[in-house]
Amino acid sequence: MKILTAIISSLTLLSLNVVGLSQVQAQTTGFEFQKVPVTLFGNGCPDGTAEGILNGDTLSITFDQFEALASPPKVVSASCNLRIGLNVPSGLNVQPISVNYLGFADVPTGGSANLNVKILFQGQEVPTNDNPNATFNSGFSDVWNKNVGIVLGTINACKNPVSSIFGINTNLTARATNIPPNQETQIRIDTIDTTIGPVLFQIKFAFNPC
Repeated sequence: MKILTAIISSLTLLSLNVVGLSQVQAQTTGFEFQKVPVTLFGNGCPDGTAEGILNGDTLSITFDQFEALASPPKVVSASCNLRIGLNVPSGLNVQPISVNYLGFADVPTGGSANLNVKILFQGQEVPTNDNPNATFNSGFSDVWNKNVGIVLGTINACKNPVSSIFGINTNLTARATNIPPNQETQIRIDTIDTTIGPVLFQIKFAFNPC
């Protein structure tokens, strides 16, 4: 009888553990595939050229191209400010953890180029663990990559859905004031290799149990 009772208790405990694990897994499976609204400002990304795709642990921002090109003796700046609507459904506890973007710069002798990025949440600039900006000096000609950790608390939608706004403000500057004739300084953000199209920015999330 004691052996039977012990077996029943063990099976009950195992059943409860499985149920608990299933609940945690249900809470941490990520976002369902959906499109999210993106509003654009700036001369580098005309209105209507961007789209947001939310799937799993990633929010991807798609649009064709973003670059600054300067021939001597010009200095050219291109700006693109994104505002991305994110609706977190009830039952999720979500933490944004990083923003990923990459590109290419080609700087002839006498030139320079700059990348400046600000990440915002609910209108406030978000602290980062890594430098989101870069300066490319004379002679640089290569790809570059940024995977910037962000310091932001969780979006707690455990009981009620939460609507929020992410922002990414980007400015590219190409300087060709002193470069040789018939050359140009260029800097651009390239597309990330994904199955959903030309993605320029990716925001990654972690999911915590409610």
